[in-house]
Amino acid sequence: KSVINEILANPDIRDQFILKLTYHSNSIEGSTLTEPDTAAILFDNVALPNKSLIEQLEAKNHQTALNYLFDHIAKKEKVDEALVLKLHSILMNGVRPDAGVYRNHAVRITGVNLPTANYMSVPKLIPEVMVRIIPKTKDIIALSAGVHSKFEQIHPFGDGNGRVGRLLMNAMLLSSNFAPAIIRQEQKQLYYTYLYKAQTKDDQSQLENFLCEAVMDGFKILDRMDVR
Repeated sequence: KSVINEILANPDIRDQFILKLTYHSNSIEGSTLTEPDTAAILFDNVALPNKSLIEQLEAKNHQTALNYLFDHIAKKEKVDEALVLKLHSILMNGVRPDAGVYRNHAVRITGVNLPTANYMSVPKLIPEVMVRIIPKTKDIIALSAGVHSKFEQIHPFGDGNGRVGRLLMNAMLLSSNFAPAIIRQEQKQLYYTYLYKAQTKDDQSQLENFLCEAVMDGFKILDRMDVR
């Protein structure tokens, strides 16, 4: 059975993935929206007067990006640099003027001592990372972990790197018929620790195990909705 077709054929499953992925991914980046807030914004088109407009727009944009990603994978389109730029332009639409464009300035990753790529080399580095994405790879978890840690270290955008990186990772997983990985905001510190270890110690074993668990969480959504 195709995971992406199951998601698209079952609105409840699609909504569940959209809710979980949007809530957790934005929350990891500091959004103060709760999961019920997020559901109200995404599915009831509610505007919450006590929450920032930007956070609400970022939730809607993440929903739009996921819908785009799901359709892209269902059509068996390539997971490539064009997809990365498209996802960033959707995510940052109305939020940042540089939506869909690589950064033209230096950035630092908050809280860690990890040099990011020189902005002038970003247009060369991202295609080099994307070339590693070979469909039907034997070990998609290892490949996803490797691409994700490299992508985050390059930090190609002014903002939205974590969210785009996780969307890219889920595009890779879905195109290999794995469930999307649900990285939970309460696991943020672990996630960052394993990511940093992969980037600095050349050891991504813990990140791979962590991703495995996150993918199992995704499969649980498919099982719980009982269509398998």
